[in-house]
Amino acid sequence: MAPFIKKFILSIAIVASCNYSFSQSVADTAKLQEVVIKAYEHNRNIKDIGAAVSTVRGAQLDRFGNVSILSAINSEPGIRMEERSPGSYRLSIRGSSLRAPFGVRNVKVYWNGIPFTDPGGNTYLNQFSPNNFSSLEILKGPGSSLYGAGTGGVILANGFDPLQPNELQLQYSGGSFGTNNVHAGITFGDEGFKNNISYNYQNSNGYRDQSAMHRTTLSWETRSIVSPKYEMSTHVLYGDLVYETPGGLTKAQYNANPKAARPASGGFPSAAAINAAIYQKMFWAGFNQQYHFTDNFYNSTSVYGTVTNFKNSAIRNYEKRLEPHFGGRTVFGYNAQLQQTKLNIIAGAAAQQGYFTDNVYNNKNSNPDSLQTSDEINNSQWNAFAQAEAIFNGGWVATAGVSINKTQINFTRTSVVPNFMYDSKYNNEWAPRFSLLKKFSKISVYGVVSEGFSPPATQELLPATTIINTNLQAEHGWNYELGARGNLLQNRLVWNVNVFDFNLGNAIVQRRDASGADYYTNAGSTKQNGVEANASYVITDNKNNFISGATIWASYTYFHFHYNEFKQLDANYSGNQMPGIAPNTVAAGFDLSFKPHLYLHATYFYSSSIYLNDANTDKASEYHLLGAKFGYKNSLGKHLTIDLFAGGDNLLNQKYSLGNDINATGGRYYNAAPTANFYAGVALGVR
Repeated sequence: MAPFIKKFILSIAIVASCNYSFSQSVADTAKLQEVVIKAYEHNRNIKDIGAAVSTVRGAQLDRFGNVSILSAINSEPGIRMEERSPGSYRLSIRGSSLRAPFGVRNVKVYWNGIPFTDPGGNTYLNQFSPNNFSSLEILKGPGSSLYGAGTGGVILANGFDPLQPNELQLQYSGGSFGTNNVHAGITFGDEGFKNNISYNYQNSNGYRDQSAMHRTTLSWETRSIVSPKYEMSTHVLYGDLVYETPGGLTKAQYNANPKAARPASGGFPSAAAINAAIYQKMFWAGFNQQYHFTDNFYNSTSVYGTVTNFKNSAIRNYEKRLEPHFGGRTVFGYNAQLQQTKLNIIAGAAAQQGYFTDNVYNNKNSNPDSLQTSDEINNSQWNAFAQAEAIFNGGWVATAGVSINKTQINFTRTSVVPNFMYDSKYNNEWAPRFSLLKKFSKISVYGVVSEGFSPPATQELLPATTIINTNLQAEHGWNYELGARGNLLQNRLVWNVNVFDFNLGNAIVQRRDASGADYYTNAGSTKQNGVEANASYVITDNKNNFISGATIWASYTYFHFHYNEFKQLDANYSGNQMPGIAPNTVAAGFDLSFKPHLYLHATYFYSSSIYLNDANTDKASEYHLLGAKFGYKNSLGKHLTIDLFAGGDNLLNQKYSLGNDINATGGRYYNAAPTANFYAGVALGVR
């Protein structure tokens, strides 16, 4: 524990001396005190929130290229987004990607307050384009007390901003490796009824062999204020995504030719020969309404329905999944003033139901052939929750919440006679959360105690091996956290630091067999300690100067995650570091704007070396990334704005693997990331 405390003290010293900040777009730093956070239904300034919350807003997304949110996400401490190949995303909060070979698991995602994660625990985040987000709030640590089962965290993603002006948006950018991105969007209506229609097309040849992708996304969002008491919104998303999967390389293959796709070996064909690829189509529609019965009593209710068609041409088989599901969430809130204490009470429930089918075939020339297995999957989950918050005189805010959760997954394997049936139930799981915050004039200090509960996802119980795992158990863990955030120098300097201690039982970890197929096991207990700190400082903000704006920012993450007790057959991993997690990461940069309507963003990212297996015998090297974006943005008359931009990523031409395949048999860990690459584009706005 001593090294952990040492790192914590060091991070505080860094924050105090080098001007670190908390989770905001640096372009909006002077306005930080006006930012409203929705997390845990607080809807207040972030200084008043007793939780570790990062936000990624529009200006922060604009700092990087417009084809991915990856770099913007990775500028935040404690959060890690990976891309094994274009379109193949993984996202983790405090190391939760151990359970996700691709996609997002153990992280609950809401889009515009409506559940987006399916009842089986999987989130197809790659169905979105970056233009589908105006901002993201990322809640770190267990959020089960309010958002349902999960130990990794919660993402509250917001679509179009109804306050934005009516505008036609046109954008194109092109770059290295045959990358093209086209966006067209229109916002129209008035304050009472606002619409946004967005179209996005993106394609890339990929850096590696067998890594091309193309994605089409179409969305329609509306907000209608029916009366002063009643507001409703509708959100529709269609996504069509195809991305090739080059597969992991051994270290020797990675060093010889990092661009290569997985070659044939062990009786399995090469990724290129079988045209390994994933085909995803999704249609999602959600509706939300908010009604204020009185000034103090309100309800917010959302419902959604969706269907995903998923196909995977892999070297060992061909999988076809159809995943329709639906659900909803309702929250009642009551606010009262009891003498000098303000009381906020919320209570509600959420439920989801899915009826999935999963058919696996022999793969013959990248086409389904004879049937291997056929499964019908009935998955459901529900939770009820309540939370009380008291805001006292003297700047004290106390919050207590709890939920009760039930998850059930029924498998029926119809490809065998008699049918094999397995029923997985996780009943009456209580998840409490307590926080206490104290506000001072320029600083807020808070503490959190929470429990997380996360059952296995459907694709963990039925992994790529097609063997139903009847032994996999749910994760449980307690999280203890202390944090502080504040602002100084007339809000020019804002900073945040938090330290956590998370003890997890029955941790679910990933394995890979010789074919590259994933499967999962419980890893006993783990101990996960960490420090997260970040800050930004506005050097100047004067439109009359040649350098009209200058801001520096940085973030730092320290993770000490290790197995407390983990024995598997004859192997004893107790005390080893958990693989796939960088102990140290740093993100930093500066933003400059010039009076002639020019701007420059420069960014730096560092990751320390990462263990690749539970035995801690193999390790990926550390790496340093440098990026820059330069542009010209101006209004041409009253109705036209233009943004001309060009930039580059990995300007140091580092060789590194982004999205390692942890515990891969034969050491096939490596998925090489692009070398130095460049882009340029233009964006037009017509009002």
